[in-house]
Amino acid sequence: QMQVVESGGGLVQPGGSLKLSCAASGLIFTIYHMAWYRQAPGKQRELVATISNSGDNTNYADSVRGRFTISRDNTKKTVYLQMNSLKPDDTALYYCNVMGIGIWGQGTQVTVSS
Repeated sequence: QMQVVESGGGLVQPGGSLKLSCAASGLIFTIYHMAWYRQAPGKQRELVATISNSGDNTNYADSVRGRFTISRDNTKKTVYLQMNSLKPDDTALYYCNVMGIGIWGQGTQVTVSS
């Protein structure tokens, strides 16, 4: 069974950092590009960052560029999202996505608040 499981969310103060993880199983991880999305209450799901299957190419939403870093470890079948300089507007449920085949995780909550 193909699945991804996110972890690492939590409550953090503005200006703080968090690192999200997404562990994949049941699929050939190295052939898939991966993405992080987020969805805040009352808003549409937003693409945050993508990474190519090799990890050589990354893309970011304008709202997070320079603050967030997506990376992957193909030996561990895991993709990461390092989030720095967090703002209250970053508060959302963060989802991992296996691009092209519609595999989604259950999400991990990130709350940025003082």
